[in-house]
Amino acid sequence: MQQKAPRRTRERILELSLRLFNEFGEPNITTTVISEEMNISPGNLYYHFRNKDDIVNSIFVQFEEEINRRLAIPAERRPSIEDVWLYLHWMFELVWRYRFFYRDMNDLLSRNRKLELHFKQILAHKVKVAKHLCEELRTEKALEASDAAIDALATNMVVVATYWLSYEYVRNPRNYSEQKAMSEALARGCYQVLSVIEPFLRGDTHVLFDKLSAEYLGQSK
Repeated sequence: MQQKAPRRTRERILELSLRLFNEFGEPNITTTVISEEMNISPGNLYYHFRNKDDIVNSIFVQFEEEINRRLAIPAERRPSIEDVWLYLHWMFELVWRYRFFYRDMNDLLSRNRKLELHFKQILAHKVKVAKHLCEELRTEKALEASDAAIDALATNMVVVATYWLSYEYVRNPRNYSEQKAMSEALARGCYQVLSVIEPFLRGDTHVLFDKLSAEYLGQSK
């Protein structure tokens, strides 16, 4: 069998840094810690990255590429409430994979201008997608809301999704990194975001929402 080529040092640095940032918080990790964990010299690390911000920015490029690829609106048909669930599920998976950006957001944005500008663009993109999904549901008469209400709904959905993990961290910081606990937390997050638009849903879509909610949360309504 053909063996896989070994990962390049640069890729290994990014992978390890992402794990350390997620587990311990980006402000608590230095390039010295990263090089020690990698068992390489600081000079070897600086050959690939000028400083820690360079590492953070490179991870953010990966994050941007993934979010642009995953959060595309289906073009061949009108989205349904199931598409909204799927959109949220993918978004929360991505938030969890790059959770240090969200947990350490204020600190990162205060000292990294590039990150500040690009994160604003990501939030604007999320609001645009959420607004489009709501408008399409309204066109199908599955949602009843004014333009102003949809603007508010889209913003509120993104606000809840953006800060949900911070909320969960405050609720249960000791179990924050446990996979089972966070899987349940992300499920609650999906439900919590969609509960914002639940009062505006109509007809079969509202019935389907109740069914999906019960299945997703393992509850009976």
